Amino acid sequence: MATLREIRRRINSIKSTQQITRAMKMVAAAKLRKAQDQIFAARPYAYKIDEMIRHLIFQLEFVENPLLAIRPTQRVTLVVVTADRGLCGAFNSHIIKRTLRQIDEHRDKEVSLVCIGRKGYDFFRTRNYPVEHRYINIYNQLEYPIAQEITAYLLQKYAREETDMVEIVYNEFKNAIQQTIVVEKYLPLTADEFSGELKYVDYIFEPDKITLLDSLLPKHLNLQTWRILLESNAAEQGARMTAMESATDNAGELIQDLTLHYNKARQAAITKEISEIVGGAEALKFE
Repeated sequence: MATLREIRRRINSIKSTQQITRAMKMVAAAKLRKAQDQIFAARPYAYKIDEMIRHLIFQLEFVENPLLAIRPTQRVTLVVVTADRGLCGAFNSHIIKRTLRQIDEHRDKEVSLVCIGRKGYDFFRTRNYPVEHRYINIYNQLEYPIAQEITAYLLQKYAREETDMVEIVYNEFKNAIQQTIVVEKYLPLTADEFSGELKYVDYIFEPDKITLLDSLLPKHLNLQTWRILLESNAAEQGARMTAMESATDNAGELIQDLTLHYNKARQAAITKEISEIVGGAEALKFE
């Protein structure tokens, strides 16, 4: 049975941990607000330009653009977007599990990985998966040039025919307590997924459609990469805030249980001492 000193020491230790988790929750909440503002600002433009690009592809019968070339799928590149840090619940593990399922689905193909975030990179590197490139420690100062760098690497890889398809696995932000795992086909971009309301509307484009498509396509992919990074960052902060809130509540419950246990042990010790005193006094009466 634990002594009173050991119980007190454990209570103090849990209180210190609770202060840390409460502080981490507040930091995550502040970062989440900023991340929400960024993603809500980026989404409308990103979705609209995606609709426009797919509308252009739908209207053009033949496009001589290496980024839109559809080849037999023999080599697949999976871009895994995780966090650089833990303490965010099942945020990283769910992405890793979904990526493993995706690798299994492409088991008849040559699969390579591009890891964004340290957690995914550490997992796949230590298990000898084919990680060909990594981007780690980018969320502390997440800026648009990072998205451009990632996009440039993927575009170059696809244009050189080093891969036939690029898919991105990431967490899409819904709210602070809900994230949705998304597997999104990044390249080649086709009109198969296009379902816009203006699908058959004949826009007037200036300059011509092909020139406009060639100019917009790299910008569009840059923006989609940026949106995905923002989605993952906001989802990570929401998951961390929720996890730290749960940890703080659990620490409070544990402190209450230990305090009750401490009071019972203290009362038992006091009762024992009183019994010993009373017993000694009674023994003195018979001397």
